[in-house]
Amino acid sequence: MLRCARDTQQTCAPSMKSPVIKRSIVIAGHKTSVSIEDAFWTALKEIAQARRQSVAELIGSIDGARQTRNTSGNLSSAIRVFVLDYYRGR
Repeated sequence: MLRCARDTQQTCAPSMKSPVIKRSIVIAGHKTSVSIEDAFWTALKEIAQARRQSVAELIGSIDGARQTRNTSGNLSSAIRVFVLDYYRGR
């Protein structure tokens, strides 16, 4: 049995671990790094291939949309939301 916190009787489901992978990419001529789980990298590759884009181009468009909306979230979060929205819309 797993415990959520030390002095409680509440049980938790086992955590699902997906390793976070950090990759360097160039967006609009600027080098940056993005840290997201492997499942999101795989999804980005699939989406980019379906759109006939490179992963860097796709991330560039995600970043551009994020900046246009003037949201305070980071790029990694924007990528996760984009992937989630993409697969929800299918």
